[in-house]
Amino acid sequence: MKRAQAKSALTPRSRIGWIAFALLVACCRPSLALNPSLDISQYAHTSWTIRDGILRGMVLSMAQTPDGYLWLGTEFGLLRFDGVRPVEWSPPGAEHLPSRTIRKLLAGRDGTLWIGTSAGLASWNGSRLTRYPELKTQVASLLEDGEGTVWAGGLHAAAGQLCAIRGGKAQCWGQDRSLGAGVLSLYEDSLGAIWAGADSALWRWKPGPPKRYAMPEREIRELIQDDDGELLIGMPNGVRRLENGKALPHPMLGKVNVRHVIRDRHRALWFATAGRGLIHVHQGRTDTFSRLEGLSADEVLRIFEDREGNVWVSTYQGLDRFREFSRSEEHTSELQSLRHL
Repeated sequence: MKRAQAKSALTPRSRIGWIAFALLVACCRPSLALNPSLDISQYAHTSWTIRDGILRGMVLSMAQTPDGYLWLGTEFGLLRFDGVRPVEWSPPGAEHLPSRTIRKLLAGRDGTLWIGTSAGLASWNGSRLTRYPELKTQVASLLEDGEGTVWAGGLHAAAGQLCAIRGGKAQCWGQDRSLGAGVLSLYEDSLGAIWAGADSALWRWKPGPPKRYAMPEREIRELIQDDDGELLIGMPNGVRRLENGKALPHPMLGKVNVRHVIRDRHRALWFATAGRGLIHVHQGRTDTFSRLEGLSADEVLRIFEDREGNVWVSTYQGLDRFREFSRSEEHTSELQSLRHL
């Protein structure tokens, strides 16, 4: 990979930290997707914290573009990690992002990086930065649907927005305040329906005319389908399941304060919680991983699965990575265990 140019020199301490980071990344490639039969504690785990000087602030979003770069959206700028060290990225020339606070990132299938900031939306196609004047508020959600349309949810106290962008043109809704203060979450289900978790309610936006579903809470942080195809709705006071148009408490996760959720390539669910670390639902069972087990913090922000099958987790205090042990590492662990017999 080509290295990006850093804006400022790294301190000796941070340079050493990133050399260690690079060696750790390099030693595990090519990596294997996580074995779905294992609990989180059985994966190889590495943690980098803000106090180590490696990260300047919290990682609010993550994405990986087709060229292999891992992008980190932080409180203080956009970072691009090239396999050696992360560097602050900014567009060339006189162009600039709407804000240095990067709230949401999305890697499009065509290689475009969509950058949602606290003051608007931009996209970078590798040579040109495009800004979208139709959405100048904080970007709270991003989604690319199966047809290649990019959806963006914006937050604003006066009136939130939902915008659909295709062919460089944006169409937006919400000026009538029907979405309340904005759209926090977006999801495309297995049938191609677009769901929007708005401040006002849950909406099935398409197909057909938008349909509104009343919710017990206004903050709909996450949307995803469960194994039965029903929609799971993550909110501060717990996870609910949409059944016959009604939001019913989830039998297992009904009181969990969820911030984010992903389904990995083996269909396991990973929940980022506020105060309880990670919750991992896989093959009919559930396990957890918190600060007591080595997580950088119990306040988890985002989860991301990269192309190699590693799962990255950002918290209030740092960044964690979970990966499959290599065969050589497993062999070393077995030898160490035998020595202790």
